[in-house]
Amino acid sequence: MTIRSTHMKCTLIAAVLAAAAVLDAGMQGDRRRVSLIVTGGTVITEDARRSVIAPGAVAIDGGAIVAVDRADVIAANYQAADTIEARDQLVLPGLINTHTHAPMVLFRGLADDLALMEWLQKYIFPVEARTVSPEFVRIGTRLAALEMIESGTTTYADMYYFEEEIAEATRAAGVRGVLGQTIIQFPVPDAKTPAEGLARTERYIARFKNDRLITPAVAPHAIFTNDRASLLAAAALARRSGVPLLIHLAETEDELRQSRAEHQQSPAAYLDSIGFWSPRTLAAHGVWVDTDDIAILKRRGVGVAHNPESNMKLASGAAPIAAYLAAGVPIGLGTDGAASNNDLDMFEAMRQASFLAKHTTRDPTAVPARSALDMATIGGARALAMDGEIGSVEPGKRADLIIVSTGSTRQVPMYDPVSHLVYVTRGDDVRTTIVEGRILMKDRQVRTLDRAAVIADANRMAQRIKELTRP
Repeated sequence: MTIRSTHMKCTLIAAVLAAAAVLDAGMQGDRRRVSLIVTGGTVITEDARRSVIAPGAVAIDGGAIVAVDRADVIAANYQAADTIEARDQLVLPGLINTHTHAPMVLFRGLADDLALMEWLQKYIFPVEARTVSPEFVRIGTRLAALEMIESGTTTYADMYYFEEEIAEATRAAGVRGVLGQTIIQFPVPDAKTPAEGLARTERYIARFKNDRLITPAVAPHAIFTNDRASLLAAAALARRSGVPLLIHLAETEDELRQSRAEHQQSPAAYLDSIGFWSPRTLAAHGVWVDTDDIAILKRRGVGVAHNPESNMKLASGAAPIAAYLAAGVPIGLGTDGAASNNDLDMFEAMRQASFLAKHTTRDPTAVPARSALDMATIGGARALAMDGEIGSVEPGKRADLIIVSTGSTRQVPMYDPVSHLVYVTRGDDVRTTIVEGRILMKDRQVRTLDRAAVIADANRMAQRIKELTRP
């Protein structure tokens, strides 16, 4: 080859490369810049049509979802500072735990195989009086947040004490929370009277009212632990402050009998008669209800948090979920506290919700996989009156989503991804957890919490609990 031909060849290559660079720059210029793209996975959107896109992609900018489409469409229209490859994985909305008591993970396994009232009155209330403190709450919340991030929960509703400490720890971990300060009739670790509890709650609401991750709430414990005046004062504070109202409702048959004896009404009817209910109320459990009670909850716009595992473990009964769904009551799923469950795995809650409904109704079509997934995502968002913000993977909603591996032996073969999510998947199949566009965990590595330190602190606190509760 002559020097002239070699020069011409080099010139031609340079021209081709330059043209390609110009073309690429033009394409880059036409594409919107975003902060994160999740691409290549099967996207379970949970939108109104329950769209499933495979291979799909999600474009995220800051804390919001800006586009959801086929992977090639997103690639043609968006470029990102960071990209997560989700090929052969499932991408879905972050799970929503509509009822728990986060710090009670520190009581996990402390008192098992007991009925609810015996469990509460002989074990839980006494041990809480001896052990619960701001430090206890911080350590327990961090442990709970770690467990939730690792198992795909991105939003949770809580009821406990020192809720401002829970809010701080939750926000630091990057998890979204609807966090209710407990109001209760007898002295508890953070308040000696309901009035003191209400004053604490008002300060707590003012502190967190406009937080991007924390929604403060008022949480009167139950009708059997609060008198009428305290219940109404809690409801009035929630309305005045424009925040959610959380309460336990009709969890046991004993509660139903007591309500009928004292008020000549069911718990739901009694609360309705005193003007307690409002559309931003979430009632946990709702096991012992009839058609009239369900009609009240529907009419008042109350959401219900179904807790199948704790209800079964405490032998409290089975909530009539099929009847709730048929009536159009917003239903979410909850794990309850890990002291009565004993974990915070929402995949397990989905599976048990479906199985329990089938078993109690003797109807295999009761609560199919699709309904169970709905309750853990968009249904939970509706129950919390947050379905305009979270619960589905759609443009305009907050960027809360998870990526689930399908690579384990038990995930093979996969004919229906929704069936797999409910009947096969476990919390430890979650690979990546994203909240408000922030990657909290990627490839099972949690970024917002020091896992070893969280577990060491929890074990240290557990040793102290053993010492304080030793006979």
